[in-house]
Amino acid sequence: MTQDATHHPYGTPDVPRVAVRGEARLEVDPEIARIGITVDARGTDRRTALDDLTRRNNAALDLIKSYGDAVEKLETGTFSITPELTRHGRTERIRAYTGRVHLTAELSDFTALGELTTRLADLELTHVDGPWWTLRPTSPAHGEARRQAVLEAVQRAREYADALGAQLAALVELADLDAENASPYGAPAGGGMRTMAFSATEDTGPAPLDLEPQRQTVHAQVNARFTMTPPRL
Repeated sequence: MTQDATHHPYGTPDVPRVAVRGEARLEVDPEIARIGITVDARGTDRRTALDDLTRRNNAALDLIKSYGDAVEKLETGTFSITPELTRHGRTERIRAYTGRVHLTAELSDFTALGELTTRLADLELTHVDGPWWTLRPTSPAHGEARRQAVLEAVQRAREYADALGAQLAALVELADLDAENASPYGAPAGGGMRTMAFSATEDTGPAPLDLEPQRQTVHAQVNARFTMTPPRL
């Protein structure tokens, strides 16, 4: 009676198994840059603060939208209008109102990115953070890293089999480790983020910015199990 290797996770003398890990790490250019824009306003009464905030927010939105297809996504985040109370005295008195709006923009045209960032930073009471560089979830780089990881696993298993005077017979299992350690979209990968902050002032003009895209690391790992012919020991 022959033994069925499918019921023996570690193989049998007649149908031995070899388990290996394949790994690939690629350095590729980013595809998207994300910047954060914060617009502030402050006034002695609520209406003044709201009017100033609305005007500055519209100016920032109009400027971003003027870049057309270079801007792939534009979103408004949080909005707040907060009263500032006096620090002294027994009664609560409002001395001013502070308003704030957060915007997020994603660009695929990195030439336009430097110009837009400079012009946004020159707006009144506007703060710019970023850029954060990243890849799209559908980037071909992810697939290429997985293919290279599989090829490395096959090569490693073949080398083990050759060392025993055996040959690979069949693939039993292939497990993608990225499924357990995946990073959410837009999250900066290791070494994949460059952060800058720009704050507008009234007495200085915009300085030209040369933003160099920071290369992204794409990592893939797989576990593979193969059956092989009996070794010649």
